[in-house]
Amino acid sequence: MRIDLMKSMDRNYFLDMMYISKGGAISKRRIKVLQVGEVSFRAYCYLRKSNRTFKIDNILALVPVTSRERIVV
Repeated sequence: MRIDLMKSMDRNYFLDMMYISKGGAISKRRIKVLQVGEVSFRAYCYLRKSNRTFKIDNILALVPVTSRERIVV
């Protein structure tokens, strides 16, 4: 997962992420990765409309957003 996060940051594209919180709640978020560390990463979360910190181990799935999906209203 860490390599995928680094690639999306380098290539400047968005990701759809399935994430499980430490409380066990699962959410789907569209993110733009800003910084990647060893165990966590910072990203802009379009669900919460703010910069957030996420644990890499809590990611369930990552899917790149294609340009076609971005222009669909």
